[in-house]
Amino acid sequence: MAKALLGYVGGSDPRLLSEMRRLQQRVQDLESELVRIQSENDALNAAAAQHTGESLLDSIDLDVTKAEPALT
Repeated sequence: MAKALLGYVGGSDPRLLSEMRRLQQRVQDLESELVRIQSENDALNAAAAQHTGESLLDSIDLDVTKAEPALT
């Protein structure tokens, strides 16, 4: 009965510890992914800021001579 009480009260369950380690690793992976994406976003914003006289949409090359009429 003491073993049952110890397990119920919060003895170290190997499955629970393993799951906790897995989740901690997942959180670390997601945090590093967030840092990577934020730095990539900052680089893209800096590149877009260099084109101050030019709109981002203006930098897209569109061939309007081949435009087709919109369907109504």
